[in-house]
Amino acid sequence: MKTPPDGTVFIVDDDDDFRDSMQWLLEAEGLSVTGFASASAFIETYDGQPGCMLLDVRMPDINGLALQQMLLDKGFSLPIIVISGHGDIPMAVTAIKSGAMDFIEKPFDDAVLLHRVNLGLKQAGEQHRQNLLRNETRSRYASLSRREKEVMALVVAGRANREIAEDLGISPKTVEVHRSRVMGKMQAGSLPQLVNMAGLLAV
Repeated sequence: MKTPPDGTVFIVDDDDDFRDSMQWLLEAEGLSVTGFASASAFIETYDGQPGCMLLDVRMPDINGLALQQMLLDKGFSLPIIVISGHGDIPMAVTAIKSGAMDFIEKPFDDAVLLHRVNLGLKQAGEQHRQNLLRNETRSRYASLSRREKEVMALVVAGRANREIAEDLGISPKTVEVHRSRVMGKMQAGSLPQLVNMAGLLAV
C-alpha cells in the first residue's frame, strides 16, 4: 500500500453535492480533505499549512480569482487546481496566468483529477520543505555579527581571504577567524553549501 502524501486537499466550492463527492473520492485514496462552501470560509481559517486546493472559479460571495489574489497578497503559495465549467474557461486561463498550477474542465475523469491532486500535494510538500529551510537559514544568518555578514557576502562572491582583508581593512588572519565562525554558525560544511544558503537569503 502506498503512503499518502503529506498535506491537505482543500476543496472550495459552493456546490454541496460536488464538494461532498470530491471529498469522498479523495478520502477513498487515503488523502486528508477539508471542504469549504465559500472563499470567505476558507480564508478565515487557513494559516499556511501545506496542501493543495481544488477551487471553483465561479462562486457567489468571493470568486476563485479573487481568493487566489487574496492568498498571493498574504504570501501563501498554495498549489491551486481550478475546477472549470465550459463557460468558465477564460476565468480558468486567467487563474493559470496568476499562478494556478492547472485547471480541469467539468466533466472530468476521476483518475485525471487524482493524478493532478497528487502532483499538487508533491509540489506543496517541496514548497513546505523549502520554506522550512529558508526560515532555518534566516535564523542562522541573524546570529551572525555585522562583520561576519560582511565576510560572508564577500566569501560567497568568490573573493579570496587576502582580497577580503584589503576590502575590509583587516588582516587575512582575522578574515580566516570570521570565515570559520560564519561556516560554523551557518552550519555549512562547504563553500558550495554556504553559497546555496546565501541564495536562499538573497544575500
